[in-house]
Amino acid sequence: MSHISAMKRKAIHALAETLSKQVEHFSETEVEGLIRLYHELLGESAAQGRAVTGLDRNRFRTLLYNKFGMTDDLIMDRVFRTFDKDNDSFVNEKEWIEGLCIFLRGTLDEKIKYCFNVYDLNSDNYISREKMFHMLKDSLIRQPSEEDPDEGVKELVEMTLKKMDYDHDGRLSFDDFNKAVKEENLLLEAFGTCLPDATVRRN
Repeated sequence: MSHISAMKRKAIHALAETLSKQVEHFSETEVEGLIRLYHELLGESAAQGRAVTGLDRNRFRTLLYNKFGMTDDLIMDRVFRTFDKDNDSFVNEKEWIEGLCIFLRGTLDEKIKYCFNVYDLNSDNYISREKMFHMLKDSLIRQPSEEDPDEGVKELVEMTLKKMDYDHDGRLSFDDFNKAVKEENLLLEAFGTCLPDATVRRN
């Protein structure tokens, strides 16, 4: 048993050495720790004798909820898809490290690209009115006396477009989003929380 553990430790160390050269924001020691965490998260499935390809959507969403306090199902699914670069429905070790690199320590430019990809619900390179409405509809407290409870959300979408849609085509391109966030950083997570807060990122 200890021989297998030593072999696994050696394999994790070698992988950490390789991956740490491919990412900017983590040291080799940090990458090794994150790979160990990844294997701990996979541990239950592996212990039950199932073949484990990587972190599946449910395990990943549980992590986002428990460790980062994310609660929006739509956003959690999009964060998963943003991490899962090869679209195989699993986050592998490399995707895990590369995703966390931006998620926890990314530059503003990296986070802008990441957030845009999360908010681009159908991956067509635009955030449309419909997508904005869908993401923002649960963000407003609705009053029972309102005739049309969606009216406030529609107004919020229009205000957002007025502020961020620089080319006035009724949708946000990456360039629109990038320019708006660089002018006002608070707009980075305008459509929902998809990054951990600063206290989590420092740990």
